[in-house]
Amino acid sequence: MLPCIGFSQPGKRWKLIWSDEFNYIDFPDSTKWGYETGFVRNQEQQYYTAKRPENCFVREGNLVITGRQETITNDKFKPGSSDWRYKDSLAFYTSASINTFGKFDLLYGRIDIRAKLPGGRGIWPAFWLLGINRPHVKWPSCGEIDIMEFIGDKDSTTIYGTVHRDNEGKTDPNYVSSGGRIKSKNITSDYHLYSLAWNRKYIDILFDNKKIFRYKIDKANRKNGDNAFRKPFYLLINLALGSAWPGPVKDECLPAELLVDYVRVYKLK
Repeated sequence: MLPCIGFSQPGKRWKLIWSDEFNYIDFPDSTKWGYETGFVRNQEQQYYTAKRPENCFVREGNLVITGRQETITNDKFKPGSSDWRYKDSLAFYTSASINTFGKFDLLYGRIDIRAKLPGGRGIWPAFWLLGINRPHVKWPSCGEIDIMEFIGDKDSTTIYGTVHRDNEGKTDPNYVSSGGRIKSKNITSDYHLYSLAWNRKYIDILFDNKKIFRYKIDKANRKNGDNAFRKPFYLLINLALGSAWPGPVKDECLPAELLVDYVRVYKLK
């Protein structure tokens, strides 16, 4: 019988298997984290940089990801391209997106992230996971689990938790989404705990140990028996700026800082 997923903080039945407490001064630990770079997804306004302290650094016990308004060269510029990621030689906003791809992945367990989110128009921080098979099967077939998404002043009292999957192998935009939300009045003024509890039967997404959403994994079964959420996933932490969902970023809210106190990953003993 599968163990019940509890909503309390991990106790004796959980074993810590991976963490970053960010109790150092440096770039994020390169044995644990890598970077996305450039314009990556959703036609967001920010250009993601790597190993640039202005955008991503560990100090004062926190991972600090900073979104800024500034001009920077697009290293992936391709003259004559019509692709939004490559067609412009310059970018006017910067930020960072780090992930554990190729360094750590998880199949079932619990992830706790204690963090303080930035506010402002167009701000879009996220803690999320993608299947490690993404380079081969692409999104959405790899599956996606969003532990936390926040869209700043567009909806300043709501945290979203969501899962995305494909529709019997069909590609974007033929995907299926399921999720929930929770309200809080102090999202940007305090640190909060954002959590995922995951076993073979359920995905639970939590805010301060309160359930945002429960997803029954059997809903993602394909006719051939395959299921994206019964395979390993890797973790991403990013601060996006702009795009359709949060709306255009407002310069007056920048620089904006996403502060992460710790990331802890547990397995049931």
